[in-house]
Amino acid sequence: MSSQMMVSAIVRTIFAQPTQAAAKQQLSLVVRQLEERFPKAMEVLKQAEEDVLAYMAFPREHWKQNCSTNPLERLNREICRRIEVVGNFPNRDAVIRLVGDILQEQH
Repeated sequence: MSSQMMVSAIVRTIFAQPTQAAAKQQLSLVVRQLEERFPKAMEVLKQAEEDVLAYMAFPREHWKQNCSTNPLERLNREICRRIEVVGNFPNRDAVIRLVGDILQEQH
């Protein structure tokens, strides 16, 4: 088993926990287990703990929707579609204005 697959399997145990408190405990355990072999990755995981587990503060029935990237993918497709419609842009500012308008419209 490659290191990447092993680390991935161990990290997934964090997200398999039923509560945010249990997930935080599991995250601490995972960090302790892997920090000797992967110190930089475990430091990033420790620092991102609140952000990574924030979705667990919501009711469990919302978890799947909160961690889905579908809305982001839809937004990226819309940006690409509109950029293709325009074709060539006169300068970088024109691209930024178009993407900014799309993001503002979505907001």
